[in-house]
Amino acid sequence: MKKRLKHMIRLLSSACLMLTLVACSVTKYVPEGSYLLDDVRIQTDNKEVKPSDLSLYLRQHPNSKWFSLIKTQLYVYNWSGRDSTRWINRVLRRMGDAPVIYSPEETMRTAEEMTKAVQNMGYMGATVNTLPEVSGRKMRLTYQIHTGRPYSVRTLKYDIADSKIRTYMRRDSASTLLHEGMYLDVNVLDAERQRITSNLQRYGYYKFNKDYISYTADTVRNTYQVDLTLHLAPYHRHASGASVPHSQYRINKVSFITDYNMLESTTTNNISVTDSIHYLQYPIYYKDQLYLRPNVLVNNLHFAPGELYDAQDVQRTYLNYGRLQALKYTNIRFLETQKDSTRLNAYVMLTKNKPQSISFEVEGTNSAGDLGAGASVTYNHRNLFRGSEVFMLKLRGAYEAVSGLQGTGYNQNYIELGAETSINFPRFLFPFLSNNFTRRISATTEFGLQYNYQMRPEFTRIVASAGWSYKWGMQHLRSQHRIDLLDINYLYMPWMDEGFRNLYLEQEENYILKYNYEDRLIVRTGYSYTYNSAGRALMNNATLGNSYTVRFNFESAGNLLYALAKATHMQRNADDEYTLLGIPFAQYVKADVDFAKNIVIDNRNSLAFHIGAGIAIPYGNATVVPFEKRYFSGGANSVRGWSVRDLGPGSFPGDNNFLNQSGDLKFDASIEYRTRLFWKLKGAIFIDAGNIWTLREYDEQPGGKFEWNKFYKQIAVAYGLGIRLDLDFFVLRFDGGMKAINPVYESGKQRYPIIHPNFKRDFAFHFAVGYPF
Repeated sequence: MKKRLKHMIRLLSSACLMLTLVACSVTKYVPEGSYLLDDVRIQTDNKEVKPSDLSLYLRQHPNSKWFSLIKTQLYVYNWSGRDSTRWINRVLRRMGDAPVIYSPEETMRTAEEMTKAVQNMGYMGATVNTLPEVSGRKMRLTYQIHTGRPYSVRTLKYDIADSKIRTYMRRDSASTLLHEGMYLDVNVLDAERQRITSNLQRYGYYKFNKDYISYTADTVRNTYQVDLTLHLAPYHRHASGASVPHSQYRINKVSFITDYNMLESTTTNNISVTDSIHYLQYPIYYKDQLYLRPNVLVNNLHFAPGELYDAQDVQRTYLNYGRLQALKYTNIRFLETQKDSTRLNAYVMLTKNKPQSISFEVEGTNSAGDLGAGASVTYNHRNLFRGSEVFMLKLRGAYEAVSGLQGTGYNQNYIELGAETSINFPRFLFPFLSNNFTRRISATTEFGLQYNYQMRPEFTRIVASAGWSYKWGMQHLRSQHRIDLLDINYLYMPWMDEGFRNLYLEQEENYILKYNYEDRLIVRTGYSYTYNSAGRALMNNATLGNSYTVRFNFESAGNLLYALAKATHMQRNADDEYTLLGIPFAQYVKADVDFAKNIVIDNRNSLAFHIGAGIAIPYGNATVVPFEKRYFSGGANSVRGWSVRDLGPGSFPGDNNFLNQSGDLKFDASIEYRTRLFWKLKGAIFIDAGNIWTLREYDEQPGGKFEWNKFYKQIAVAYGLGIRLDLDFFVLRFDGGMKAINPVYESGKQRYPIIHPNFKRDFAFHFAVGYPF
C-alpha cells in the first residue's frame, strides 16, 4: 500500500510539474504587442441584473478550461512546434485551441450590446465600463455595469381602432403581460406583441403578424415614469391603398395530396397524380394506389371547411400526422381563393414512408462477470391495415458462459430464446366510445405479446406476458404519459435441478429465493409520467440551456384477483396464498419518482444532478415483491463505486447471491460535473450516494430492514471519473468509481475507504450506453 501511495504521489507531482512548465508558455503563440485574453468578468451594481444573463453578449471568451480549472486545450496547442509541415504539430493544433487574442474592437462592440441589453430591461440610463488589467502578455478584462434607476409604466392605454380585434383582446386581457407599475422592459413588450398575435391567429387572422402592433412611451418630466400606449396599425391591401380592418379568414376547401414529393414539386400545380376519390367533403388525390384509408386522413385533421382559420388547430394537425409512421413528411399550404380573398383553400400534402423494414442487432452481455453474446432480428410493418398501424415482430437469442455457483459443480451454459410482437394503433381505442370522443385524445394504443425461454444449468424458466397500453404527449413534447391498462406476466418453472433446489431453496429455507423460483402470476396496471423542460429542442438536437426532467411511475398488481378470490372463497395453498388455476398471484403497490437537472456553466462545462426514491410494498396475497419489481443498487446508473446489484440492502454485506441483494425501498442521489475535452470526448467527475432497504426483516438479509434511526448511516457514497464518447446519435460511457463510505461496516478504516483506499477492493469499472441521468 505504501508503495502504491508513493507511486501515485510521484505521478501527481510529475503532472503538476508538467502543467507548471506548460503554464509558463501559454503566451508562446501570442504575437508581439498583443495580449492573451486570460479572463473575462462581468460585474453589476444591481441584483436584478444578473451577470449570467449578460454573458450572452460577450464577443470574446477566454480559452476554455477543463472542469473550469485548467486550460488544457491551450496547453496542447502550445505543445506544437512552429513547423506546420510536421504531422505531430498539425495533430496537436487540431486537438488544442489557439490562444484567444484580446481585441479592443470586439470589446467595444460587447460593451455597446450590453448597454443596449440593460437599457432594454428598463434601465435607460445604464452604462458599461471596461477595465482591462495587463499582466505581462496576459489581459484580464472586467465589464462593470451601472444600471441606474429603472423606468416604470405610470399609465397603460390601448389605441385599437378595429372593433373586432378590440373585443378579442378584451376577452384575453387576463393573460396580458403588461400592467401599470411594471418596468419598461422591451423584452416583455415584444413578448406581449407575440402573445397577442398568436391569440388573434386562433380566430381567423391568417395574415396578422406582430409588426402591426407598436408602442409609444412618453416620459414624465423629472421622473422615471412613462405613459405607455399600445397601437394597432390598420391593414393595407396595397402599399398606396386606403387602410381597412384586418380580415378574418375561413377555410374554403381542404384537399389531400398523398404522394407529394417535396424534391420535385415546388407548387401545387405541378404535383403528379393519377387518380382521386371524394370522402365526405374532402377530395383525396393519389398516384397509383391510395395507401391510407380516407377516414384515417380525415380523423387526424383538426380544421374543416367553413371554420375560421386557427393556427393552433393547424399545429395540432401537424402533430397528428407526425405520429403516423406510414408518413415521412407533412406539409400544409393555404392559398387564397380567386373569388373571395378571405377564403383559404388548404392542401394537406403527405409524403409516404418506407412501409416495411428488417433490422439486425448483435450485442455483448456481461451478467455479474459472465460474458456472452446475443443477436436479434426485427421486422417492422408501418402500415399493416392501411391506417398507419405499426406491427413489430422480434426474435432474439443469447448465449452466456455461466461460472460455477457457490457450493455446486455447475459450470455450463445459459441459452435464452425469445419472441416479441406488438401492434401499435395511432389512435385511442376503447370499447363503446364514440369516434368524436376518441379523435380529441391524441393517444396511441399498443397491444403486445412476449415469450422468453431460459435454459440455465440449474433450471428452465419460461416468462410469458401480454399487455394493453396507451401513450400520449402534450405541451410541445415536454410531457409524456403512459397508461398500462392491463399487463399480465406468467412465470413458469418447468424444470429445476434437485441439487440446486435442496441447497438453495430447501436447506437454507431462503424465503425470498423460494418465492422467486416458483410459478407466479402478475396482473398489474400502471401509470408513468415524464416531463422534460427541453421539449422539442431535445428532439431537434438543438443546443440546450438549463433544463430539468421529472419522472414518476406508479403501478399495482393483484388487487382485482384478490377481490375475486375473497368474493368466491378461493382455497389457499400450503403457503397461505390464493391461486388462480393453481398459480399463486403477486400483490403489491409500487411508486418511484426521479428529478434530474442540468445547469450550463459555459459552452464547455455543465453541472448535472439527480435525486430519486422508490418504494414497493407487498401486501394481501404476498409477503415479497417479485424479483423483477424489486430495487437494486450499484452499477453504471446508480452508486458507481459498487458493481451492479452489489450494494445493500442496508448494511447487508451480500452472500454471492444477487437475488438477496434486492430491496423494497430505494434512494439515489448523484452530482456530476461534465466538461468537453476534445473532438467527441467528454469527461466527468461525479459523486454518488444511495442504497436500498427492505420493509420487513428477512433472515437471509440481516441488516437490510429500513429503520428511521439507522438508514442515514447506511447510505453508501462513491466518487469517480468518467470518459464519454459522444457520437451524436448515441453516447458510449466509461466510468470508474471508488467507494468513499461503505455502509457494511459501522466504524473503522473499512467504513471510510476514501481515507484508506484499496484499489482492488474499492474500485468498480462500468461501461454503458447513454448518460446516467
